[in-house]
Parts: sequence; C-alpha cells; structure tokens
Amino acid sequence: METSYESADARVRAIGGTAAEHLSAFVAWLGRQQYSAGYACILTRHALAFGRWCEGRGVALDALGDNEIARYQRNRGRRRARCADTRRQERQALTLLLIFLRKQGVCTDAASCATPVDRVAADFAQHLQHNHALASATVDTYVRVARQFLAWRFGHANVCLHDLGPSDSIAFVRQESTRMAPPAVKGVAKALRSFLRFGEFRGEVFAGLAAGVPSVATWTTTPPIPKAIAAEHARRAIDSCDCSTAIGRRDRAVLLLLARLGLRACEIIRLALDDVDWDQAQLRICGKGGRQSLLPLPADVGAAIAAYLQHGRPTCEDRHLFLRSMAPIRGLLEGSDGVGSIVRYALARAKVEAPHRGSHQFRHALAAHMLRQGASLREIGQVLRHRSPQTTSIYAKVDLAALRTLVMAWPGGAR
Repeated sequence: METSYESADARVRAIGGTAAEHLSAFVAWLGRQQYSAGYACILTRHALAFGRWCEGRGVALDALGDNEIARYQRNRGRRRARCADTRRQERQALTLLLIFLRKQGVCTDAASCATPVDRVAADFAQHLQHNHALASATVDTYVRVARQFLAWRFGHANVCLHDLGPSDSIAFVRQESTRMAPPAVKGVAKALRSFLRFGEFRGEVFAGLAAGVPSVATWTTTPPIPKAIAAEHARRAIDSCDCSTAIGRRDRAVLLLLARLGLRACEIIRLALDDVDWDQAQLRICGKGGRQSLLPLPADVGAAIAAYLQHGRPTCEDRHLFLRSMAPIRGLLEGSDGVGSIVRYALARAKVEAPHRGSHQFRHALAAHMLRQGASLREIGQVLRHRSPQTTSIYAKVDLAALRTLVMAWPGGAR
C-alpha cells in the first residue's frame, strides 16, 4: 500500500472506532510536524492498535496516561516476542499520541504535583520565575537540587520545612561531595541556600538557616583564564558549513552570531523572527533575567540569516528564528544542547582542536579580539552585556603579550 498521509488517514477511517476522529486528526498533526509520510504510517499503525486495545478494555480517552501505555506494552510483550527497536518505536508513537491528545484537551495533563515534594518544588520554581526572573536553565537546576534535598530528608512523607535544621543542609552537602567535583558541589550549596531563603520568605524556615549551608572550597583565588578559540580556527569552523544545504545555512548563521556578536547559546535559541529589524539593521536580544537589548546586525551576519530564511528554514508555525532540521519541526528547546552540537560538528568538520567544545569559547574570542584592538574593559562589558565590571575583568588576563611588558625582572636573573 502506498505510504502517504492520505493512505494513513484512509486506513484510520476504514477501521473506524470511537477514536477514529482523533486518530485522523493525529495523522494531520504528524504532517504539520513534518514527519515523513512513511514514518507517519508506522506511527499511525501503532496508534490504531493501541486505540483498539483501549476500546476492548473500556479505557476512555480522557483517562489515558503513561500507565495505560505501559500496560499495553506489557500485554503485547506477553502475546508475542518483539525486538527492542519495535518496542521503542511503539513507545515513541504512543507518547506522541498522548502529547497530541493533551494538546487537544482530550485527556488531562500528567500530574505535575503528584507528591508533597513535587508540590513544594513547583512552588519554589514559581517563586524563582516570578520574583527573581532567573533563566529557565538556572530555575531547573535550583529546583532539581531542592527536589533531591527534600526527597533525601522527607522521602514520600509530608514535607514540613519547620523540621529542617542546620545539620540537614550540612549532611546533604557532605553526601553530594562524595560523588561530585568541588565546582558542582558549590552549585549544589548555592541552590540549597536559595531554597532555604525561599522557605524563610514563606515563614516556614527560621531566619539564618540559609547561612548555615557550608561553603565549598574550590582552591582557586582568581577566576581561570577564559578559553577562547583562535580567530583562524573560528573562521575555519564557519567556512566548514555547506551552504548548499539547509542545515549548512542554519549552522553558518548560528556560528556567525556566536563569533561576531558574542551571543550566548540561550540567546540564540530565544531569537524569534520578529527580533530581526531589517530596516534598522538591528537585532533584539533577550538575555539573562529577561533583559532585552538591541545590537547592530553586521552585514555578513544579516546575509547569512537571510540566506537561511529564504532557502533553508522549514515552513512552520513556530516563530523561533532557528528551527530543528528533523521532525518534529520546532524551535530549539531552551536548556538543550542544540547550539553546542552545531559547534562540535563544525569543529570536527574543520579538524580544529579547540580549548573545549562549547559555544562560549566564541564569546571569549570576541572579547579577546576587542582587547587586542585597544577596546577598554568597559566597552567589552557593554558589547557582552555584563551587569558587573567584575565579570568583564577576567579578560584583563587574556592579552599575554601586553602582560609580559609588566613582568618585573627576577632578582639575580639574566639582564
């Protein structure tokens, strides 16, 4: 049978059933997400089998959840032996079906606050977002640590923050230090202090408990020298993009934004089509804490973005500037490693041995280049949108040639 969206829809309508209307809409949704027709037919086949199983057992659509999917797969596993790839494919199909039905309001969302720990963690996340305007990645990290701490302290019992004492935070940080490096433990302590201050804000934790979280020594007295990619290596990475393909055009535009404007990965992910002002040659950036700023759009960066929009960006309702290249077609998820993957693949293609594989090295390279061209630290801080001059001061150490002129002669050394 021909594999197309029409054939998948015809199969759904031919089999019928109470869920036929929703499954037909599911096929259309897969098309809008730009899954291939052949793969959509495979997903539809799994969804049809699951729908018949639900009807046979009287499972209503509004009651569907992960538990029903697990029961269905266990039942299928008992009836016949199947390879692991088939089970994974079936699981993905049913997960996508569940996501679609939840988007349509047919079945309820998964319970996000199933336990007392989850409820407190959800309140903490809302507090961080509304009162502190932290980046979503930071909120996720703090909430994850808070959830681990509460689960360690209270388990599945009711959470009573009044019962927390200084010994609890000390014991938790000590436990984490046995399995994590000092810099990571330092982040745990910082997140734990934030959570305890939240408890104090709600009046459920006595004042000063956050100050009892132990400090973590990382044995550094000054920040490390920023690891910047060499200008030649950055150019080779940019030139390695194949501009005859849609992915190559997208990757080239992303790399130019990193190299020419020093954007953070999260800022590139947040860029929307409306953030590009072509008339004024400006780019609106949504930085840390939701702060917005306007940056000039260099000609080469603008040309690369225009090439991607005209000949590379998939047709999609999503308003993000840069989209995934594979289904489901949507913007890169914030907190994901999408931009980092673009950088790693570009460095591998260019055969560049960079200081590290992350995207932040392009930002460091821009600051180092500006410093060598005579820019002041204040000007560098303005371009990189630093809130504190102390953050920019780390770049005072990257111009080694200039620093050598300040070195005093060693006593008794050669003259």
